[in-house]
Amino acid sequence: RGGSTDTSRALKYILHKGFPGGRNSSVPEVLIIISDGKSQGSTAMPAMQMKERHIIVFAVGIKFPRWEELHVLASEPPERHLLFAGDADDAANGLYSTLSDPVCTATAPGCKVESHPCERRTLETVKELAGNYVCWKGSKQPNTVQASLCPFIRWKRVLIKHPSRCFRTVCPDPCDSQPCQNGGTCIPEGLDRYHCLCVLGYTADVHCAAKLSLECSVDLLFVMDSSAGVTLEGFLRFKAFLKRFLQAVLGQDSPMSVGVAQYDDDVKIPIELGQHKDAFSLMKNIDALNFSGGRTLTGRALQYIAQHGFRSTPVFADVQDDLPRVVVLLTDSKSQDSVAEAAKYAKDQNLFLIGVGSSFMRAELTTVTGNPQQTIVYSDPQDLFNRIPELQRKICSVGSPEGCQAQSLDLAFAVDASSGVGLENFVHLRRFVRSSCLHFVINRDVTQIALVIYGSKAHTVFALDTHTSSSAVLQAIDQVPFLGDSASAGSALLHVYSDVMTVQKGARPGVNKVVVLLTNGGGMQDAAAPAQQLRHNGILVFVVVIGDAERDMLLRVAGSPSYLVHISSYEDLQYYQGLIIERICEEARSPVNLCKPNPCMNQGVCILGPGSYRCECHGWEGPHCETRVLRGDAPRSPALPPRSHVQWSPRGLQHFSRALQHSKR
Repeated sequence: RGGSTDTSRALKYILHKGFPGGRNSSVPEVLIIISDGKSQGSTAMPAMQMKERHIIVFAVGIKFPRWEELHVLASEPPERHLLFAGDADDAANGLYSTLSDPVCTATAPGCKVESHPCERRTLETVKELAGNYVCWKGSKQPNTVQASLCPFIRWKRVLIKHPSRCFRTVCPDPCDSQPCQNGGTCIPEGLDRYHCLCVLGYTADVHCAAKLSLECSVDLLFVMDSSAGVTLEGFLRFKAFLKRFLQAVLGQDSPMSVGVAQYDDDVKIPIELGQHKDAFSLMKNIDALNFSGGRTLTGRALQYIAQHGFRSTPVFADVQDDLPRVVVLLTDSKSQDSVAEAAKYAKDQNLFLIGVGSSFMRAELTTVTGNPQQTIVYSDPQDLFNRIPELQRKICSVGSPEGCQAQSLDLAFAVDASSGVGLENFVHLRRFVRSSCLHFVINRDVTQIALVIYGSKAHTVFALDTHTSSSAVLQAIDQVPFLGDSASAGSALLHVYSDVMTVQKGARPGVNKVVVLLTNGGGMQDAAAPAQQLRHNGILVFVVVIGDAERDMLLRVAGSPSYLVHISSYEDLQYYQGLIIERICEEARSPVNLCKPNPCMNQGVCILGPGSYRCECHGWEGPHCETRVLRGDAPRSPALPPRSHVQWSPRGLQHFSRALQHSKR
């Protein structure tokens, strides 16, 4: 409202008018005075009258009050009724804390009012001698003045601090007990409730407790570094990590096939694969593992594990143990022997390798696994335990048809085997194709894979319907020869269109189709038109180029930057595998046109219907116009539908295609 500060007048008004709407005398009367200055009139008499009427007075000073006046106004004891606040909001909080105990007794359960040292401030205006200056005074003699030194006074505002005690209401935070486990963040909701924000992998439990699952069916062998390089401390850390991981993912009744090996100069398998059928005995045997401290021979360990680690007898003599075989390497010491050849040998035995180690081991672990996505590195000991969900996901990504692996797909690799690539780099390309195939479930119903190599001419190494298992595909890739002549990517794409992505060669109508072209950029001048023809017929062209090449030309072949990956060196190719597989998987999940590419042979016309198609044939008959009509054939009964107009759904036509291919063999 403005105006002067006249607290005494306000008090007299309250004494005269009372508390408007007040209840009977059994209800406490509380007066709260909030002031930031000195009253114009004396407040001593009204304050005394307030106390005589048993009115509880709280005096709150804002910013720079006159404390002497507030002391007179406040009820006894002053340390409970005399408050200070920097602004009005702070005053409201302080009043809540103070009123809740002596007056309202409404403190929340578990909360308490406690005092703490603080200081109160006041801003006073004081006189200060600035110095003596010449001044003129009147003289007894007329018409004269007298010069003399006069004191010069100035007014100064001084901030004065008074030690005191303040009060606040303290309530226990529901997150004080740290209820969220495994790196979860506790978010309070009021005074007694909270919720946990859990990291990925622990969201199944309200407290982020480990409720992971290893329900995926794999043979799992942990290989722990026990050499001097890892030290006793590192070995014990890996033991603790292994126990915590298995406790998190294995229930009491979970089926398991887990083994543990350790190595230095020598390799031992103290816990054979599937030896323990319950978690308790497995943990007990892990506790019994001892540190050995020899040399770090990781390569020798991998070689030994590939030969002896998965020797198991099936439960029934006629049943083969065909579960995916996963090796988790735990190491924190650089190997003193070569790991590259040993790792390749292990992968040739269809072992899936996962590497776990500290960040300085990243390069060697990537060499072992052959894929950075199968490498887990940690920054500090605690971070190692945070990697448990990540390890679980990587283990269960093998042999578990999730995401891309569950989608039907016809996939062809066209690999540049020309002299421009060279033999050494061709081996990199072949290895990339091999490791990429491990990401797919290869059979007649899910993913079919074809491989084409090209120089000046293209050659089909194997067609889409040639191999029906991963092991057969991997063995065939290992035998791919290097050609060494000039390159023509255009002829390779034309070959894929006419001799690979066809019903005659195993392509399935109603299934998405992708061609991955691996090249150094040479011989691309004639590739744009065939690539466009493939896309026009519903076949995606994904271009992977290693080395220098003209980007505009590459874009014309790929059709879009989304389907072009340009890599600087062959050594870096492995780091882009995840991106390429992800893009292929996106295409596998996209809608498909049953008539693209045309499933009808011999110039038959594909007629698209609701959820099906039919082939309209001329001079041929059969569901795909595959049988020539010979002269002299007896005319068919009008009551029977012409064979050239049979309609097929995607499910039915896939079964027919398999039967047709089998009969042609």
